[in-house]
Amino acid sequence: MSSLPQVSGRTTIAALKKVGFVVLRQNGDHCFFNSRKPLKKGTLHNALKNAGLSVDEFRDLILASASR
Repeated sequence: MSSLPQVSGRTTIAALKKVGFVVLRQNGDHCFFNSRKPLKKGTLHNALKNAGLSVDEFRDLILASASR
């Protein structure tokens, strides 16, 4: 495994944007990112499990937020 190169924050942000990340906001030197890609099923399932939500409860929440 190769080691990470030393790069500037600007270079890092540019590289992350190329793979679909978007800067949501910046607070001082910290950038907060979001990805436009959908979550993988296993990742979403694990997040729901950690939140204590069933798939049906999650679907109900999605439908409720979409109807607003």
